[in-house]
Amino acid sequence: MESADPNYWPGKKFGLPKNGPRSTPTYLRRALGLAIDWGIAVGVSVLFFEYRALPTLAVFVGLSMLGGLFAAGTPGHLMCGIRIAPIRGGALGIIAPLVRPLLVAAVIPAILTDEDMRGGHDRLVGTILVRR
Repeated sequence: MESADPNYWPGKKFGLPKNGPRSTPTYLRRALGLAIDWGIAVGVSVLFFEYRALPTLAVFVGLSMLGGLFAAGTPGHLMCGIRIAPIRGGALGIIAPLVRPLLVAAVIPAILTDEDMRGGHDRLVGTILVRR
């Protein structure tokens, strides 16, 4: 979805810069982070759970929750230079890192993005992905 304002960039209404640290990352950077996280989850699932679907998803969600709680981002986010930030500013808190991965696992909220490149999961918990 694009804004009608030709001078608008994702995150502008939240006071984020157009480029550099704290700007919104590209879809490619986000997708690469997701692929890294899913790859880690698959690797753990292959080693410990005979690569079954539900344990793989549980590992992915658990990895995302722990990463969000302790590092404001998943391992994939961190490797791709992005983090989860609260829209209101300040600390991320506890609720968003615990709820956000459950919504990502549901897939649909994550693919419904707005002009600020925020998926439904980010809008529901009041977060946005930004570059480190």
